[in-house]
Amino acid sequence: MLTPGTILLHLDSSARTQERIRLARQLADDFGVEVTGQPCLLTALVRYPFAMEGAGAAVAAMRELDKEALGKIRTGFQKLAAGHGRLLWADPLADGPWGFARQALYADLVILGQRNADDPAAAELPSDFVSSVLLDSGRPGLIVPYTGAIGPVGRTVLVAWKETRTSARALSAALPWLQRAGQVHAVCFGEDVDAPLLSLQGYLKAHGVDLTAHAGGPEDSDVGDRLLSMAADVGADLLVMGCYGHGRTREWVLGGATRTVLASMTLPVLMAH
Repeated sequence: MLTPGTILLHLDSSARTQERIRLARQLADDFGVEVTGQPCLLTALVRYPFAMEGAGAAVAAMRELDKEALGKIRTGFQKLAAGHGRLLWADPLADGPWGFARQALYADLVILGQRNADDPAAAELPSDFVSSVLLDSGRPGLIVPYTGAIGPVGRTVLVAWKETRTSARALSAALPWLQRAGQVHAVCFGEDVDAPLLSLQGYLKAHGVDLTAHAGGPEDSDVGDRLLSMAADVGADLLVMGCYGHGRTREWVLGGATRTVLASMTLPVLMAH
């Protein structure tokens, strides 16, 4: 896996957007690549459809809300991107969140933020925005938690390994971090995990990565919580895992571990579907 050549950064009005920008600056410096900051949010008319039935003044007020939100996003981005030639601004998308997944098709990595239902800006996006981008685009996403300080990412990495296509895709996306990391751990849940972990060690050794392997115990409904607990125990600053799910039209049902991690993550998570 080559170093990512194109990175797409999601921008909105949430309190943690600036943390995502700072992380994007770090990645731009670490990998020597350009990062495109893409503002994306639901329009006020979509969030408050009753305004469509009101007077023209109500519609104008909704448009002014959009203008103010985008102005806030751009000001915050420009402040942190000032003097950094690799952070680029992109014009807002006409089709909002639905267009963002399409833009992600042309990126090697997407930087997203964990949803915080208590943030007033949460209403700017569909509740399944992060999972939809991952599942619809098929691109790896680096998801930033909504709490806690974000320092350098990728110094100590924990890989959640399973012999599946999605885990393999996440592992490939993570190789640039794994090859730079000071420590790399991997955990495999379920029975008879020795052989998969041994195979993973051999694969990573061929890429110059030394791996400490862990048997995680039974693969049950607590896997997501135990995975996050192990990440804390080993001092990981990055968790790598596959994103599991299946769909019926636009209704995505995520696997239990994925759902738990997206809800309770305490460190950046690199996911791929």
